[in-house]
Amino acid sequence: MFERPASGERTLLLHIGLGQAPSDDEREEFRLLAESSGTEIVAALTANLPTPRPRYLIGRGKLDELIATVRTECAELVLVSATLSPSQERNLERELKCRVLDRNGLILDIFAQRARTFEGKLQVELAQLRHLSTRLVRGWTHLERQKGGIGLRGPGESQLETDRRLVGKRIATLRSRLERVDRQRELGRRQRARREAPVVALVGYTNAGKSTLFNALTDAGVLAADQLFATLDPTLRALELNDGTRIVLADTVGFVRDLPHELVAAFRSTLAETREAALVLHVVDASDPHRRARTADVDGVLKDLGADHIPTITVYNKIDRTGQPVRVERDADGATRAVWLSARDRQGLVELTDALSMCLGEQRVAGLLSLPPSAGRIRAKLFQMGAVSSETAATDGGWQLMLDMPKRRYERFCQQENLPPDALSAVH
Repeated sequence: MFERPASGERTLLLHIGLGQAPSDDEREEFRLLAESSGTEIVAALTANLPTPRPRYLIGRGKLDELIATVRTECAELVLVSATLSPSQERNLERELKCRVLDRNGLILDIFAQRARTFEGKLQVELAQLRHLSTRLVRGWTHLERQKGGIGLRGPGESQLETDRRLVGKRIATLRSRLERVDRQRELGRRQRARREAPVVALVGYTNAGKSTLFNALTDAGVLAADQLFATLDPTLRALELNDGTRIVLADTVGFVRDLPHELVAAFRSTLAETREAALVLHVVDASDPHRRARTADVDGVLKDLGADHIPTITVYNKIDRTGQPVRVERDADGATRAVWLSARDRQGLVELTDALSMCLGEQRVAGLLSLPPSAGRIRAKLFQMGAVSSETAATDGGWQLMLDMPKRRYERFCQQENLPPDALSAVH
């Protein structure tokens, strides 16, 4: 085996097309991923494969061309747009005499560079170790022999087994730490629920402008750059809408086509903010000619997370690039389904916040609740919750309370106190 170089700046891209040539969109996205990792792209090749080859993924002829290009360009790293098996990765490295990384490994590397918070770093390391654990195969064959001879026989432990044991131990440690962080996040979600601050999650394909929109709405100062995965760690900020309603806006990590399963699993606790959200803002790049495919990719990830049932407003961003006007699309019932805006130019923000007010403001109930004299504890609790707007004494010694409170909180209160959901009567 060769000694891997410490650096990997000079990079050759290998675009793989399985069954058909890779599209221009796929080639461009892979190039942007490579640039996001900080590499210097010196060459690019394309391989159209009817079927993947088990040993190198590519055929012998394309492999010879790849070897010649690596030597000519003095490439230190070859990035492959397809997913490589551990054996294919090792076989290619042996032939090319340089590092080889597939698309999943590249995305993991970008995430490792961008993670800033303690939780984000733990999640990325866990995803990397899960990915690495599948690559620990026959990498140390010269150390696998067990000692022999008088007094030296024993079970022994190969270097490969040692590596697997250490990786497994580290994975268990990371999971334990992330469980503690997840419990802290769950506590924060419960506190926000008690304060009745609904969470609105920003989701979308990477580089759709989520962080720019987040900054425009909250003045949070989150990094917003024209690159893939510019921000990784989730950010929460309070936002007061035009009608006085307070919400929590959550900026989440951007999605991408075929997001590695290791990352989806590792970031499940972070993305729980999306699963628990009252509303999802799906940010779409209006200037992207492939926005339908991007939208489908994001919808697929939301389904994997179990968040596909949450009410969603589509936000078509970057209309400054298309020349389209600010507009709001509504369904037959008048509910907002899409808002077209430019977060960079701060156009359409008023229309978006009005849509949020309408959507979240509808989730309130108001009416008259009649309580018997024996329900003094329920009456006191409703006053403590700030849900009573007025009170009238009933002739039987009970009370008639005029309530106005969030719908979710009312439904939860009815469950806790064994009240029928229809106990609240309308005021005529």
